[in-house]
Amino acid sequence: MMFLLLLLLLMLTACAANPKDLSGKMFTFPAQTNRAHVKLNTSRQDFSTVTVCHRSFTDLKRDHILFSLATPSNSNGFLIFWDYTNQEMEPHIRNVKSEFGGLDYKPNTWHSICTTWDSESGLVQLWFDGQPSIRKFSSSGSNISGTTIIILGQEQDSHGGGFDLKQCFVGMMSDVHMWDYILSPCEIQNYMDYLNFTPGNVLNWRALEFQMIDKVLIEDKQMTCH
Repeated sequence: MMFLLLLLLLMLTACAANPKDLSGKMFTFPAQTNRAHVKLNTSRQDFSTVTVCHRSFTDLKRDHILFSLATPSNSNGFLIFWDYTNQEMEPHIRNVKSEFGGLDYKPNTWHSICTTWDSESGLVQLWFDGQPSIRKFSSSGSNISGTTIIILGQEQDSHGGGFDLKQCFVGMMSDVHMWDYILSPCEIQNYMDYLNFTPGNVLNWRALEFQMIDKVLIEDKQMTCH
């Protein structure tokens, strides 16, 4: 019996570790919950530079998370958050918040967002639907380091947990990529315009390792027909 249980666990682990091509797909988070999320797997535990890109679609009229990377020492290691009250996108790097306002974050619309950060300069920049923001100082001098947990759908207030019902994401998410370097403006523009670009070398939507917890669906991506 113990052998069969061990074999089952090994099979489940193997299934979870198999990269999956999600081209043309999206994660659907259909309900407000403090449990449903997707955990994205990476063995990387040290970042001196980062680019994260993703697309999302929601009608939420409140604060919500878009991307949450936590380490044991920084629950907001690399986090992208929409502040509804102040109408601004807020990257958090090593627990330091930057604020980017003036964005046309319409409901029920696909939005493409890329965020870059460099530990040497400390500069963070946001690209929203093809337009670059100004570059702001965030956190410099130290890498994002430690055991990395990356989650979609929930905001980590502790390493891998501390989820808040009022900050969860409800909607659809697609094309999540992460690089351990600053993507060039041309590559970011190619991502924004659905053209060919170099896929993420940390997270690659076309070869993604992940686990879905609770009520999350994988569906064909819904796009407007022309």
